Amino acid sequence: MATDTSAAPLGSPENPVKFRDQDFKSLLKECLKSRVLFSDPTFPADQKSIGMPELDLDPKKAIKWLRPKEITKNAVFVEDTIGTTDICQGQLGNCWLLAALSCLTMHPTLFVKVVPSDQSLSDAYAGIFHFTFWQYGEWVEVVVDDRLPVREGRLLFSYSHTRNEFWSALVEKAYAKLIGSYGSLKGGNISEGMEDFTGGIAYSLPVSSRSPRVLWRVLTGALSRGSLLSCFIQATDNRDIGKVTAEGLVKGHAYAITESDKVTRGSDEVLLLRLRNPWGFVEYCGPWSDKCKEWDDVDKAEKERIHLKTTEDGEFWISVEDFSNLYNVVELCSVSPDTLDGENTPVPESWTISEHKGSWVPGCSAGGSRKNNQTFWKNPQFKLVLREQDQTEEDEDEDENDDDDEDAVEGTTDNKKEVEKPKHKGKHCTVLVELLQKNRRQKDKLNFLYIAFHIYRLQGVCLDRNFFMKNRPVGRSGKYKALRGAYRRLRLDPGNYIIVASTFRPNQPGDFFVRIFSKIGNTLGAHDISCTSGYTPVMAAPAVPEDQVRVQEIFNEVAGSDDKLDAKELMDLLNSVLDKDYHLQLETCRELIFGEDTNGRSRLSREQTETLLSSLRNLQSIFTQFDVDSSGTMSPFELSSALEALGMQCDSKVVQLLCERFTSGELQMPFHSFVSCFTRLRKLFAVFESETSQEVKDRGINAWLLQFLVL
Repeated sequence: MATDTSAAPLGSPENPVKFRDQDFKSLLKECLKSRVLFSDPTFPADQKSIGMPELDLDPKKAIKWLRPKEITKNAVFVEDTIGTTDICQGQLGNCWLLAALSCLTMHPTLFVKVVPSDQSLSDAYAGIFHFTFWQYGEWVEVVVDDRLPVREGRLLFSYSHTRNEFWSALVEKAYAKLIGSYGSLKGGNISEGMEDFTGGIAYSLPVSSRSPRVLWRVLTGALSRGSLLSCFIQATDNRDIGKVTAEGLVKGHAYAITESDKVTRGSDEVLLLRLRNPWGFVEYCGPWSDKCKEWDDVDKAEKERIHLKTTEDGEFWISVEDFSNLYNVVELCSVSPDTLDGENTPVPESWTISEHKGSWVPGCSAGGSRKNNQTFWKNPQFKLVLREQDQTEEDEDEDENDDDDEDAVEGTTDNKKEVEKPKHKGKHCTVLVELLQKNRRQKDKLNFLYIAFHIYRLQGVCLDRNFFMKNRPVGRSGKYKALRGAYRRLRLDPGNYIIVASTFRPNQPGDFFVRIFSKIGNTLGAHDISCTSGYTPVMAAPAVPEDQVRVQEIFNEVAGSDDKLDAKELMDLLNSVLDKDYHLQLETCRELIFGEDTNGRSRLSREQTETLLSSLRNLQSIFTQFDVDSSGTMSPFELSSALEALGMQCDSKVVQLLCERFTSGELQMPFHSFVSCFTRLRKLFAVFESETSQEVKDRGINAWLLQFLVL
């Protein structure tokens, strides 16, 4: 029976978002009708899609783009069944992606979400294929043609061990299109691929955190619950990456964990893990590898049961003891939060998920780590409300031992002693938080920012700098890491909290995605923290005698018959009084006149000019106070504090819009922009106060300001 995708929400696996507005069914129908094989104009068969420079200029080694049946006559999309050996790595450093794909082949129900089964190189063939990937809260359908890069008759990138099966090469092409190019796939963490293939939650488990037998139970349980598993040996530096150890293992290289089992050897029970190298060759050669002598003492029936192979296909068995000695990190990806309970078999529970998209905007909402105490409070904040307790066990939060320097970046050390945290007792609320930075793969290099999140117990509504100076977080993701995601499972007391997402350095632009899982009836704020804006005018001192004299002189010299000044005359007057660094532009003077009551004449009287000059002196004093480096400019980070000193309390969204409106994307605000900003705000506050519509009043001052600041 056909699935009714119209009833499914957009972005669900049943009704994915169409990447670049390409609809597979419509394009397939069109190609079959015209009998012309599909050629994708959005991902052309050229060097731009490769995304890397052509290093070998030998014409014989030039890259050609061929369709599968032009490469081999007996080409098929899938041969017999899907398996881990269908995937072999080509001339691209994307083992992280292919290891994740190897893991996916072990889970048929997850696999068909990514690789729809109704595809073939023979039946209804039109040179067009489609695949589905998870991207920051929604599933996305990517359409590709089947032209693949080939050099000297062989696929340049991913290929099948049998050489005539092409589904893995086409999945790789679709993912490359989604990210930008093949070159954009170079280097990465396997958790990226596992999450994008499943929509699950990926996290790291240090191998040394469990004894070998406990680790085996944890991994066996995770596999049985449908989790994707991988592992790697950490390289000490870049020169160490790719080195092959004496045991035949590659450092800094992602391996898929595809199975666990146990066999009997004499009177001993041996716990085993099956791993796969995405290269399709270079295998482990230690105890329990394919051809080692340990297998001689195992019954033939057991060897057949676990499908022991002696061929060089990249797949091998290893004892959990040797695994623990040789590998450093296991990456796990669980499709449901219920599978994240470690070695205990979970009872399915009801989870609530909240998803947020946000941005770090330099000068506005990119405040950096807590070490930047002047700006940290400017980072995006999201509300979390926990009401119902669900956790009754005594247990520790995951990876709490990184408390030694919570605002350091990964890889740095300090001299603080590790503090042992007390175990949680009684009931708590279970929360899973994941922060993902978006779109950081650029051409042929990674550009991940160091990111982290902190959780604070909420006190009041508006959290200013003083709050963060006086209070420590009750939870966090750990050290700042240059990875796509930061994850943490937490157990918190019932109450109101905020989650602060930040980069390690301030003023680093970027987009991010936050998702929060909570058990039972707990709720999560659908919007970020919103503070009520308001204005209590701060009276400026009367104009000083020198300014009064200057105003009278200028009026006597240039004022028209109505004894008033226009914008140009006002600019000349103000700039003759103010220091050169604080001179105003003509447009700013027009805004100043617009902010006064002129009865539509756009000209100022002597009294209005004296009052305005006094106000500008006050603005100059405030501006100088927040120009901490005496540069003649003010960081937009300090804008809200400067406005507050003038009696204006503004919500973070209002301040961000002010920054974008009055700094034109610059990280420093000159005096004339500050004057324009204050003048516009003061006028908007005044108009709102005089508004008689109850509907407008009910919407609130924030909505009013956001509506008119864009004009």
